[in-house]
Amino acid sequence: MTTTPTTPTTRRLSVVIGAGGTGGHIYPGLALADALRRAVPDAEVAFVGTDRGLETRLVPDAGYPLHTVDMIPFDPALGARRWLLPADLLRAGRQARQVLRDRRADVVVGMGGYPSAPAVLGARMAGLPALIHESNAVPGRANRFAARLTPHIAVAFDHSRAHLAGGADAVTTGMPISAALAGLAELPAAERTRLRDEARTALGVPAGRRLIVFNGGSLGAVRLTEAAAELACRWQDREDVHLLVKTGVSGSGDALAHLTSECGGRRVARAVPYLDRMDLVYAAADLVVCRAGSATIAELAATGVPAVLVPYPHAPGDHQTHNARVLSDAGAGLLLPDADTTGERLAALLEPLLADPRRLAAMAGAAAPGPHAHAADLLADHVLRLAGRARPAHPARPAHPTSLEHA
Repeated sequence: MTTTPTTPTTRRLSVVIGAGGTGGHIYPGLALADALRRAVPDAEVAFVGTDRGLETRLVPDAGYPLHTVDMIPFDPALGARRWLLPADLLRAGRQARQVLRDRRADVVVGMGGYPSAPAVLGARMAGLPALIHESNAVPGRANRFAARLTPHIAVAFDHSRAHLAGGADAVTTGMPISAALAGLAELPAAERTRLRDEARTALGVPAGRRLIVFNGGSLGAVRLTEAAAELACRWQDREDVHLLVKTGVSGSGDALAHLTSECGGRRVARAVPYLDRMDLVYAAADLVVCRAGSATIAELAATGVPAVLVPYPHAPGDHQTHNARVLSDAGAGLLLPDADTTGERLAALLEPLLADPRRLAAMAGAAAPGPHAHAADLLADHVLRLAGRARPAHPARPAHPTSLEHA
């Protein structure tokens, strides 16, 4: 009796990513997931989060499975309940461990934020390799904890190394951004100009007006919305500007509509609860007024859009101010304290900028892309090595977007 030799089959790569809460953790996680799929097309990628954050919408919308665990924020404002945090973390870690077993995970990645801590803890319980990525210049509580559970650490900014256990051995990958934004960052000037015109049409920007985008992060920012309304009232008679204000879904958009309707500011301002296509926004914008989350800083650096940066004053470790200085110290942005952010103060900053195209161009040129445009692929390479998979010799890179259809 003879037998026919068979070639052993390799089980599909399975990666679980812990990310949730806000877009600043979720979008980089999605960028990593897409990069893994580019490198290993049949890879199984899933997410661990909670049932309270934006991951409940963003992850399924992107086509990835989401498994939820019972985890509370690492937040001193919890009061007496904070004493239950260790027990909650242990329970959530056990839930994550079961998810990892069910998915036969090869490696786990924690993208920061409290929903990612149980995923890393679950990996430790299951004996699986884990990698954490720290996106902020000053790490948050979740990653400071998770860094004690794994020696594998990646950072977006070198500054954060000193704040993490084992940070001296961390690799700097930059901040993973979407393929659309990475492609936008690398477009030739002529293509960028053409894409800008298409993006402005798609966003409804009137012809001949400069676009100023107010971006308070994935959850919006009441301070920025109110300042935008005040500015719109001051500029109600201008015919050369258009304000696009992302308000979040908290209802602050109603406040903006009310304030601007009283003075005629609605002629120059438009409120939207959310902006899903940030590639269009950055392609079209002349200026951005925004919070200083790490994802936003990386996107601004990569796309070269001048910004007024208003750090959230209650961020742990004041990390948004440290993030903002990455751009302000380079001359690519202006740093404005939250308490000073009013329509009057913004007018004083923005009017000279709008009147000085050379200064705007200099700010755009100062925003060095750094490693961010390639960060997702670089981080994916580290994940593949941890999973024991050969790194592709020539990993597929996203093509430059040449039109909105393909962006």
